[in-house]
Amino acid sequence: MKKTLLSGLSVLLIMLALIGCSSNSNTPESSGNSADPESSAPASAPAEGEKLDPVTLKIILPGDRPADMDVIIEEAEKRMADTINVKLDLVFVPFSDLASKTQVMLASGEDVDLIFDAPWLHMEQMIAAGYYEPLEDLLAQYGQDAVSVRSQQMFDANKFQGKIYALPLGNSHLDGRTYLIRKDLREKYGVAPIKSYEELIAFANKIKENEKDIIPLLASGQPGQKDISWGAFRAFMTRDPEILRSDALGQSLVLHYKNNDGKVYNLFDEMDPTVWSWIEDARKLYTDGLIHPDVLAIKDANAVFESGDVAIYATNGFGVPAAMKASIPKNVPGAEVEAVTFMPLEKGKITTSFKQANFQAIPKVSKNKERAMMFLNWTAQKENYDLLAYGIEGTNYEAIGDDQYKTLPDSKYSYFPYAWVWNPTLDRLDAGLDPDAIEHLKFNTVADNLIASKLTGFSFNPEPVANEVSLYSAIEDKYYSSLFNGVSDPTETWNKLKSEGEAYLKKIQVELQKQIDEFLATK
Repeated sequence: MKKTLLSGLSVLLIMLALIGCSSNSNTPESSGNSADPESSAPASAPAEGEKLDPVTLKIILPGDRPADMDVIIEEAEKRMADTINVKLDLVFVPFSDLASKTQVMLASGEDVDLIFDAPWLHMEQMIAAGYYEPLEDLLAQYGQDAVSVRSQQMFDANKFQGKIYALPLGNSHLDGRTYLIRKDLREKYGVAPIKSYEELIAFANKIKENEKDIIPLLASGQPGQKDISWGAFRAFMTRDPEILRSDALGQSLVLHYKNNDGKVYNLFDEMDPTVWSWIEDARKLYTDGLIHPDVLAIKDANAVFESGDVAIYATNGFGVPAAMKASIPKNVPGAEVEAVTFMPLEKGKITTSFKQANFQAIPKVSKNKERAMMFLNWTAQKENYDLLAYGIEGTNYEAIGDDQYKTLPDSKYSYFPYAWVWNPTLDRLDAGLDPDAIEHLKFNTVADNLIASKLTGFSFNPEPVANEVSLYSAIEDKYYSSLFNGVSDPTETWNKLKSEGEAYLKKIQVELQKQIDEFLATK
């Protein structure tokens, strides 16, 4: 899914977001910090028949403006005219400029009513600078529908400094992880549908033996996508032990959580045998000629897989992306792709923090805070969500039942609900997905199917060890992808990483554990 939102750009965006920002803007004080929205006062939306004065909301969104956007806005404004009476001024900012331009907007006090932000962009920095309005009171008065379509876990997990500073956007409580497989090749060699990692590797060996022009395996080799390097990717599919990446380092396994015990584990202190087995396995696969020989040099792994030259590709999401489903048969006539995941469909098996990657915030400078929340609430009604997420029915999309959709061939409304309306209750699934992917996606919209991490709601403050995080991350970037993709000797590479980074990582670990202990003491 796009919940990680162009993860390949994340590193660039985070670097841009580190531009120093000014102190709190000269804006009114917060409207308050009441308790959880669902336990607060009843809603105070306009009464039936009451028409509010017209207001234009300026909304900042990422990416490129869809060609049919004006048509969608016109229909939305028509629907809102007799109730919340809102007009929409949507400003799209290219991803390449998103961090810097939105920071300037906020720092300069530009009149903005709603703005996209994310932890991978500069959300914590903007909150620390005092640019965003806490939303508890606004949600209680004007946002009851916006609350009802999101789980309590989603709100609990996505507080910052103990408050709801932005509306979490997500259509799932857990990110999907998938191996995309050339189904036509699997069937060509009489291989049964793949149900385990061992069967996956057996198929890869079959490709090596019989398809000299096809590379069996591909994962990401870029520093900004360390979590989907071949060996590290296996953590997403392994439950015993259940190893989760830490809040301090994000994609790295060198600091990690294990079995939901509230402790921070450091592989420099003691190498976990399961993790080491993943590293050694990746090395064997690489030296045996199964992993792409140029894995570290590939900038766009999607494009390489779409070319048809790879049999198995580790990637994010569930199911086969629509673009790949269309492009691969064009590049290789007769080619077909299927998705395989080893993530369980059993309640109480997977731990998650319920954190989301994307948010909509209301800046303190907004003169229309109440109306902005009314608009967010309006988007949480089914027919309105469908309009903003998928466009005009019959022109841009076809509704398939209550929970699926099909994009129509001539649609000029690109998919971007992740930027402003996403929620797990109203979101439709692409009807073109395979049944297994749909089952996984539906399963993960139900928060109670998952185990809540002890650290749900915890937010790491990197400031005390910002220098160590920066220095260690630069060191790790030199070795991690090579290590977990099997490109270099495991022992030699690990020893280099440890000798250069151990001292920095220990300080990060101590600070992270300290903050976790303080957090758990308040629960």
